[in-house]
Amino acid sequence: MDKQTIYQHFRSEESPIIDELSSLMTQAATEYRPILTDFLNPREVYIAQTLLNTEPDLRMKTSGLFHKAERRRALFYPRYYEPNDADFELSLILVKYPTKFATLKHSQVLGALTNIGIRRSLIGDIVTDSERWQFVTATNMVNFLKLQVESIGKVKVHLEEVDKAEIIAPIDEWQNYQLTVSSLRLDTLIAGVYNLSRKHVKDLLGSGKVVLNWMNIEKPDVEVAEHDIVSVRGYGRFRLNELQGVSKKGKIRVKTDVLKK
Repeated sequence: MDKQTIYQHFRSEESPIIDELSSLMTQAATEYRPILTDFLNPREVYIAQTLLNTEPDLRMKTSGLFHKAERRRALFYPRYYEPNDADFELSLILVKYPTKFATLKHSQVLGALTNIGIRRSLIGDIVTDSERWQFVTATNMVNFLKLQVESIGKVKVHLEEVDKAEIIAPIDEWQNYQLTVSSLRLDTLIAGVYNLSRKHVKDLLGSGKVVLNWMNIEKPDVEVAEHDIVSVRGYGRFRLNELQGVSKKGKIRVKTDVLKK
């Protein structure tokens, strides 16, 4: 698949990430050295893997520290290079707070980080084991974050860089869910996953409550592809993992992971 075909293979709004990843791969190939990306979401990793097919002399490895990390940094490198953990420049941050008197939510932690002006692409997964909270960030952002983040919501916090050996085992709240749908339209899948009426889904789209691959989408007829992640405010999010063929009645069998709110 050549690069022009790749543009046709993906959505037009994904052209900027295609250009960015392609440029980084070209840099790695022409300078004969490893090149590191910011954190990529699963769809962006999939795009990178597709682009890699046009660069036969390059390899790619990803890391996000946590097992099955959703957000990962990718390293593009020449075939002869042997990557190591240090190449990914990842740091593990523990959020210290009075656990006996306060609770935190994922959205609060993310909000505290992005409200200080840091790009989302510099933050990896944010996880909890029901009490402790940790997140991954680019190593060069650690000191800035420690100085800037003193509270999350109304809770006083202290960010502390900890050794990677202290990584917690996050609660896996994703649930496998298989269903059959008449099409891969965005509104059809949302209705099927959350058992909602098409009218309600239309209202959710129209009010800006639906995000596809971290981009607000209002068009109901956008087609969802494998590895896409859909977020619906008030309901949670789901990931389209696999297309499993067509039923005798002409319905499409899909395999998803669902994360309830």
